[in-house]
Amino acid sequence: MQITSRFTIAIHVLVAIEYFKDMDRINSDFLAGSTGVNPVIIRTVISRLRSAGLLHTQRGSGGAELARPLSEITFYDIYQAVDSVDAQEGLFHFHERPNPACPVGGHIHQALDDKLALVQTAMEEQMKKITLQDVAADVAQMALQKKEA
Repeated sequence: MQITSRFTIAIHVLVAIEYFKDMDRINSDFLAGSTGVNPVIIRTVISRLRSAGLLHTQRGSGGAELARPLSEITFYDIYQAVDSVDAQEGLFHFHERPNPACPVGGHIHQALDDKLALVQTAMEEQMKKITLQDVAADVAQMALQKKEA
């Protein structure tokens, strides 16, 4: 599969921005501390989220805020912003030189193409059903439980 860590980093970043919005100034250094990821990577992810219309940022004084409510941002939106794959290539990368003289190697690509397309479509449809609100609610619940323990 070709989904990179940018996808989960982006989810983390967006949920953290919402979670800490009234507590602290949210910038790439702050988010790097939360994610444990280099600030350069955070800035790249933020740039892609901003370009996709999921995030607003302010230069100078720093700061970031969601462009839409958590309930209106889906995993699919984030996937499209930071990790979408080329439509021609698809989610699954095929080994490039199967032996065409082999009964399996000569037909495996054609035999798998439709099936892998179905898997990718199913995954994307599920991603459209999960919102950042779902994740943020779980994070808030777990943080509260930890605090009470």
